[in-house]
Amino acid sequence: MLNSLMLVLAALASADDPQTLEVICAETGFSRAAERRDLASFLGFVDSDARFVSGSVSRGRQEVGEAWAGVFREDGPAMRWRPREVEVTADGQLAISRGPYRVRRIAEDGEATETWGHFISTWRRNAQGRWQVVFDTGGDHGMTPGEADLAALAAEPDC
Repeated sequence: MLNSLMLVLAALASADDPQTLEVICAETGFSRAAERRDLASFLGFVDSDARFVSGSVSRGRQEVGEAWAGVFREDGPAMRWRPREVEVTADGQLAISRGPYRVRRIAEDGEATETWGHFISTWRRNAQGRWQVVFDTGGDHGMTPGEADLAALAAEPDC
């Protein structure tokens, strides 16, 4: 586990391209907003023309907020994700990030469950130079996390 964590941290730290580091920090900030249950901050990372695809498609900030509202309730599921791979286009206007996510739920009987998967976020730099998510989806829901997934989720980029 320690070796995998060191590899993930080294990969993130070696993002010598400042734009790649910006996207790593944007993705991490996006997750941290969900972790804090701060809907306003979370929606600040969402592009006004965003498309979030899960069981259905949420279009725009308002629909995304409505679809994700349960995550922001005190009794809602706890979510966390971190990027493992980030790629930025040569013109610095679009980026994609991918990594593991974890959802923790507490049932009425107090039993905790975890579900894992991978997310893919497409980021676009807005007119003010801020990265915002324009497309977001997940896959592998119900996967068993590997060592690299556990290490990525434990990573705390210095943002």
